[in-house]
Amino acid sequence: MNPATFAPEHFGWQFADGVATVTLNRPERKNPLTFESYAELRDTFRNLVYVPTVKAVVLTGAGGNFSSGGDVHEIIGPLTEMAMPELLAFTRMTGDLVKAMRGCPQPIIAALDGICVGAGAIMAMASDIRLATPATKTAFLFTRVGLAGCDMGACAILPRIIGQGRASDLLYTGRMMGAEEGERWGFHNRLVAAEDLPGEALTLARSLAAGPTFAHGITKTQLNTEWAVSLETAIEMEAQAQAICMATKDFRRAFEAFAAKRTPEFAGD
Repeated sequence: MNPATFAPEHFGWQFADGVATVTLNRPERKNPLTFESYAELRDTFRNLVYVPTVKAVVLTGAGGNFSSGGDVHEIIGPLTEMAMPELLAFTRMTGDLVKAMRGCPQPIIAALDGICVGAGAIMAMASDIRLATPATKTAFLFTRVGLAGCDMGACAILPRIIGQGRASDLLYTGRMMGAEEGERWGFHNRLVAAEDLPGEALTLARSLAAGPTFAHGITKTQLNTEWAVSLETAIEMEAQAQAICMATKDFRRAFEAFAAKRTPEFAGD
């Protein structure tokens, strides 16, 4: 995968200055997902493991909305006609998208505006950092279509972001969470004006891309793997992870820059 020439079929892609921007771009329908876009997004995030020139990712939507989730006519309708093996294949595929997002070493910044519901809310949840506008409305609305709230890892990840009680509220009711509520609860890292959202997200992504990207990948790995271990195991895991980072050239570059009173230039090695 060459990020400079990559041309996905089902979403927009831009690459510059180490930052890849993924844009859900069916604005006339508020950027719903289809079977094909799920799969292509999954494969793209999986491939990013092997593309070190991409150092950070911005995930956003076109036309003033993030995503309306799974397309009613192209996904939900066909699902009602499927047998259990096909249904399980689908739910495993959608879960694989979250695994791929969490598994790629690059930090993912979700730039959210307008509607962010269903699988769209899940993709926002699976990102590392979430910027939103005051118009952002987020809902994990699976119960509204007769499904459980435990979709694509929501019962595992969402409580770790906003807490068990608040996650229970959203997953049982399927209600809309407003932007200010989302920021207050810690789902949104911060709110920015709609006209400033693309620039703010890109600036943050570029700052991360300019940092010690190998070490960022280690941080993301530890954030993922330390969920289900004891404190003693976590501390030992971090000791080993930090020792690995101390052996990198970036660590020496930072020391030499500090000693020379200049800004370090990291190379991710």
